[in-house]
Amino acid sequence: MKANEIRQGNALQIDGKVYIVVKVDHTKPGKGPAYYQVKLKDVSTGLHIEKRYTGGDAVESAPLDRREMEYLFSDQTGATFMDSETFDQVILSPELLGDALLYLAPNTSCTVLVYEENPLSIELPASVELEITDTTPGIKGATATNQLKEAECETGLKTKVPPFITIGEKVKIATEDGRYLARAKE
Repeated sequence: MKANEIRQGNALQIDGKVYIVVKVDHTKPGKGPAYYQVKLKDVSTGLHIEKRYTGGDAVESAPLDRREMEYLFSDQTGATFMDSETFDQVILSPELLGDALLYLAPNTSCTVLVYEENPLSIELPASVELEITDTTPGIKGATATNQLKEAECETGLKTKVPPFITIGEKVKIATEDGRYLARAKE
């Protein structure tokens, strides 16, 4: 695979180790050729490294199995996911998931990335719907400016929402950066 085909969530093999692509930035400086700055996470140690590639560089991809699973619950051992086809349950550690659990309410479907029968990480959808559990009341008539107020979602995620959003409403949140997108459609 060529370096210009690298996307977030891909798995790469570098020096015999498997890495998950966390972030890809394409940069075209004023001088010199364009390049891809790739942030990678070592699946065995959890450490992050950064690599720089030009568009034509060859990289070795690792074959990943993508399985649809349902997030069930979390406890002190980790997060429990159930395979939608076989109903097998797997527990993923909090270190493996990072902040991804802030975007998953119980009974939410997601894609779990598996390499050689070992779950590596999860792939979140572009946006999720979460219920607002705590926010300050809106100020009546405060629609002249684009002000936002703090809000907390059912998963513990803190975000900023418009003043008209109230407790109990479901909102659409971008999983990339946790920003408010819109009210959820009923």
